[in-house]
Amino acid sequence: MHTDVPLAGPGRPVTCPERVSPDAWAGGELRWDAYFAVVLAGTIVVVQAASSASGPARLTATGALLAMVPWYLLTGRRALFGRSAGQRLAGLGTVFVIGLVPLLALAEYGAAIGAFILLALCPQCFMALTYRRAIGAVVALNSVEVLVTLARRQPAAQTATTFGIAVLGVAFSVVFGTWVLRIINQSAERAELIAQLEQTRADLAEANREAGQLAERDRLASEIHDTIAQGFTSIVMLVQAAEAVIGTDTDRARKQLDLIGRTARENLAEARALVAGLVPAALTLATLSDAMARLTERTGQELGIRAAFTAEGPPRPLGTGTEVVLLRVGQEALANVRKHAKASEVKVSLVFADDHCRLQVCDDGAGFDPGLVSAGYGLRGMRVRVAEIGGVLDVRSAPGDGTTVSAEVR
Repeated sequence: MHTDVPLAGPGRPVTCPERVSPDAWAGGELRWDAYFAVVLAGTIVVVQAASSASGPARLTATGALLAMVPWYLLTGRRALFGRSAGQRLAGLGTVFVIGLVPLLALAEYGAAIGAFILLALCPQCFMALTYRRAIGAVVALNSVEVLVTLARRQPAAQTATTFGIAVLGVAFSVVFGTWVLRIINQSAERAELIAQLEQTRADLAEANREAGQLAERDRLASEIHDTIAQGFTSIVMLVQAAEAVIGTDTDRARKQLDLIGRTARENLAEARALVAGLVPAALTLATLSDAMARLTERTGQELGIRAAFTAEGPPRPLGTGTEVVLLRVGQEALANVRKHAKASEVKVSLVFADDHCRLQVCDDGAGFDPGLVSAGYGLRGMRVRVAEIGGVLDVRSAPGDGTTVSAEVR
């Protein structure tokens, strides 16, 4: 991109996803080759058909014009298009234009109408040179015709006409070249903007992918914590309880072993459901009320404490997602009773109202200060789960005064 030409003002935002070439000339080599060939052929036809010059003079003009072809192929194309392939050599454009001057002078001296080729050569100046050098080259090429006219001592009227044509040619070439370069710079700016937008889109896609991975990791961590990990904790506690009475109370030890087996089977079902991404096993063939009743009963049996479940109001479907969240909250709350509360009684209630449903787990255990609990998946995981479905989790507790966990959803 030329850096010494004034850039156009800011355009409208680019909204299309199409990729624009960073070099406005890239990919157009064949079109420019064809344009040069057509102008050159047309100029030769004019020289041969319309020129009043003698045969040798026309032959000289034609030869000079044809000599531009190898010069263009060997030098001009590299100066014009080498930028897109990283082949541009310092000063090659200047060398190309300087080489055109004697050839143009011979064509003009032989036929006096060889300046038609300037229709192709002037645009090439802006393609091969910097903006200021291109203007100088255009002035030099258009001056060739004037100098040849003066050298041939043409009448003053013809010299004036030639000079006027040269001035108009320079003016047109400069205006047209400047306009084209502004378009090139706009295209380059838009290409850079689109590249930035594509990079931003790629960065956002990567960020979304990472966020999705983190969210899935957190979900799996919460599921494992609320199901499999809690089940293993229950199994460990039941094994310890069975070991304590296995030699003195066979019936109680057998009950503990039965609980271990049932907990292990439920844990296995939860693991399979987790792997398959299914609904929790507890809700597969039972309602939320039935699942909470069984969970409460098993907690009482494991801890050897009073555990009661009550359901109020006519049951209504809450949706699978909401029921899963309430089940997980109940599991976590009862797991905390098992691990921390040292309670003698736990009460679980599920209340169905017209505009909401509330699950409440209340124990008479040791209690704690909710403001001091911040780590782990327990309370934080419950709050996140309930908040995700637009519900509210309330935890009320104090040291020595038990704990009440309440989750209300709409």
